[in-house]
Amino acid sequence: MIITLTLVPAVLGFAGRRVMPKKTPARDTVPFGERWARNVLRYRWAALIVALGLIVTAAVPVLHLRLSLPDDSTASVTSTQRKAYDQLAAGFGAGFNGPLIVVAEGSFDQAQQAIAKLSDVVLVTEPVLDRTGDVAMLTVIPKSAPTSEATKDLVKAIRALPFPVQVTGTTAVNIDVSDRLGAALIPYLAIVVGLAFVLLMLVFRSLLVPLKATAGFLLSVAAAFGALTWVFQDGHLAGLFGIQSTGPLVSIMPIFLIGILFGLAMDYEVFLVTRTREEYVHGAAPNEAIITGMKHGARVVTAAALIMISVFAGFILADDTIIKSLGFALAFGVAVDAFLVRMTIVPAVLSLLGRSAWWLPGWLDRALPNVDVEGEGLARRLAGNRRGEERELLPAA
Repeated sequence: MIITLTLVPAVLGFAGRRVMPKKTPARDTVPFGERWARNVLRYRWAALIVALGLIVTAAVPVLHLRLSLPDDSTASVTSTQRKAYDQLAAGFGAGFNGPLIVVAEGSFDQAQQAIAKLSDVVLVTEPVLDRTGDVAMLTVIPKSAPTSEATKDLVKAIRALPFPVQVTGTTAVNIDVSDRLGAALIPYLAIVVGLAFVLLMLVFRSLLVPLKATAGFLLSVAAAFGALTWVFQDGHLAGLFGIQSTGPLVSIMPIFLIGILFGLAMDYEVFLVTRTREEYVHGAAPNEAIITGMKHGARVVTAAALIMISVFAGFILADDTIIKSLGFALAFGVAVDAFLVRMTIVPAVLSLLGRSAWWLPGWLDRALPNVDVEGEGLARRLAGNRRGEERELLPAA
């Protein structure tokens, strides 16, 4: 950011007009961004409904999203750890790969009997007492795999027993960490969306435009998670993407996905809407301002999105399932955000809102600092300097 705001303007100042492209014969063709914007505005309700329908359809599988930390079951089928995991599961049951360690204080026999009666338990070992004889350790082998919902329910059931027992072990720790990460997701998302709303409100001097931008970001995230769930958890099109094993998604995935998609989504929003705002402030009608903004910004957004989609799609070729899933989710999320949200839903909603899109209460306008994105202050200063120079050139009376 520092280089962009200091070095780049300085270099452009030294280069002058030499950085401009050579003049080419005028063409009669209308730029792609302008054609796209005019079609969207002409059929704005249809464009809005179709885009929202596609996003909601992609987002539906997120309703049964499951998160967990990775284990050997997600490793490549050619790796030694995956082979060992499969052999142990085949020989001793899926739960043998994720034993639970239960620590009980007193009432050891009652705790052992109560745990053995739980539906998802294969085996409970005899209590191993400590030196004082007050605390005992039991090993519990579940029927289900370490990352399954049944094992998660078993851990909750053991902890809910009317005995002083504690559950630990790798499987229990992974469940607890996943639960903590899941609980932190809503506050994390609220902070990200809240900061975006405030910053965009400062830039665009509007309430509805930031609200629309953050809502669009949430739609993109939901669609990315829905597609990720449908492919990597449910197993649809697994062969097409070279997925060798399916199951719960890694718990840290939402943090990475939300953070990266947020930055890219706000970039695309600013590329398109800043020019629209500038045209509107300088007197253009709302629809004409949208068309001009799309005319100058659609090419940049399209190029940037295609670059990022290509980069992220390259991760799908990796052998590791986590890297593969991250690349797929980011590529899909960028495509949805750039082409469905920013270039379709945004102009359609701005057109439907009309002049009210740029409304800001007077008291809030006075309270917010003016960042002057459109450069009105600079324009007034330059105009004042020109008038001063003209007065100096006038002959004295």
